[in-house]
Amino acid sequence: MYKPILSIVTVCRNARNDLQRTVSSVKEQTITDYEYLIVDGGSTDGTVQWLATQKGMQWISEPDKGIYDAMNKGVQMAAGNWIIFMNAGDTFYSPEVLQQVIPFLKDPYGLVYGDIVKERNGHEMIKRAESPRNAHRMICCHQALFTRTTLLKDMPFDTSYRLSADFKFFKQMYLRAVPMLYIPVIIARFDTHGASNTHRTEGLRENIRVIKETDAGLWERFGFIIRLQFTILWSKLRHIL
Repeated sequence: MYKPILSIVTVCRNARNDLQRTVSSVKEQTITDYEYLIVDGGSTDGTVQWLATQKGMQWISEPDKGIYDAMNKGVQMAAGNWIIFMNAGDTFYSPEVLQQVIPFLKDPYGLVYGDIVKERNGHEMIKRAESPRNAHRMICCHQALFTRTTLLKDMPFDTSYRLSADFKFFKQMYLRAVPMLYIPVIIARFDTHGASNTHRTEGLRENIRVIKETDAGLWERFGFIIRLQFTILWSKLRHIL
């Protein structure tokens, strides 16, 4: 039975135009050793009807309990050795991305990640990921993160979080000494209209909760929380000023 090296998962709900853009970027990839899975949250905007006309992908459409519940469904569907989440509105940076990355998807690594591009005022801005370390926030974007599927099947995203379950998963992997590799490759164009950007303060507060749950070192935990509290305060001041 064919087992692809990679599963690409897109979760969406009532985002037909964004989804079409994401699907196009996946189909443009120069290699085909992947499966493409779409988890739709019961859209009512014509997404389901459009998906029914498409070939070369598997999809489901049913209500879910939020983005991480949908991502967990994608994990359970996945047959690939590795998985990446490219959600509706996000796109691969170029058709050659998977061709560049797949040679790095090998032992001993459990997570392999790269950079992204954001668009601001019509200009592209590269957002570099950081070297593997414990931190008070994600050191990379999940659109640029390739994860061994077995890790996510053994430890699904914590759906008690609305915005920071990926942060919790990443910290757990780091604290368990799962080997990680940063590669200087631009993986994706990031949709700045996603939930993590439009609800930033809520996400920062959830990060504090993650740190309280995962970091055992008192001083390190204290330092992380102080940084996040300062960021929340500064964000509020910027809105006032």
